[in-house]
Amino acid sequence: MAAVFGVLAFATNSSAADEGFYDKDHIRGFISFGADFRGMMPGFNDYINNVAFTTSALQSSSKNDTSLYYGAAKFKKFNKFYPGLHFNVGAQYKQFLTWINFNFMITQTSERPRSTMLASTQDTSNSKSITAPLYDARWFAYGADWMFGWKTLGENAFFNLIPAIGIGFNMMNVHFTSNYVVFNNTNKSDYAVMRDRYYSTMAASFNAELEARLQFDQFSVGLYGGYHVVRYNEFNVEGSDLNTIVNNTDNDGDTWFVGLRFTWTFLSFWDKKQEDKI
Repeated sequence: MAAVFGVLAFATNSSAADEGFYDKDHIRGFISFGADFRGMMPGFNDYINNVAFTTSALQSSSKNDTSLYYGAAKFKKFNKFYPGLHFNVGAQYKQFLTWINFNFMITQTSERPRSTMLASTQDTSNSKSITAPLYDARWFAYGADWMFGWKTLGENAFFNLIPAIGIGFNMMNVHFTSNYVVFNNTNKSDYAVMRDRYYSTMAASFNAELEARLQFDQFSVGLYGGYHVVRYNEFNVEGSDLNTIVNNTDNDGDTWFVGLRFTWTFLSFWDKKQEDKI
């Protein structure tokens, strides 16, 4: 990100010396807020519903007990639809726009059916049992995309179509359902234990959208829709990667979305000078 601002600063300085490139007095800043309805693609829905409800062996809280216990509880699967929120801050020059899209979502929760569950050893000749805690399954994601758009019907048209694309990052956070053991993929005798906390994974993202906008001077309202592409890395749980191959799912995080956006565009230096002349 520092490199990006460095390039922009260089471009601004060089343009002052070369007025043929662009006139910085016509640059207008803007901010916008949006809310949208997001739908998971089948691969993403399978991914979150397999990973968040991962089950494995459990351990006793007693340090002298090295046995592995097995148990699971039935949770309600996550819905494939969820609401998203956005805050954009950017700049406009003539018909060209660029902005940073900060995107968030409301935490999705699958409530635990009870507070504990019974887990037992697999040795039938000497079967033992323990009571293990259960937690709500929860997940949420957030990220940022650097977007580039173009007002296809003119800079100040009352109605505009604005296609845009961008790249960025996305981070997904998951709270698992119990203190399950995560085995090391290369050494099965080495393992970690999930704790009562969120675990995260990050990946690059690609975003494409089209906005139909109505502009009322500095205020505008737009209906937008698009597609967001993410390929998540493996979850690292206490130093061990969670093996999603066992869950028979890819690390897809693709969504489609439709939403409503409200934008306020600030006056450029040139606009302010024109107002002063009136």
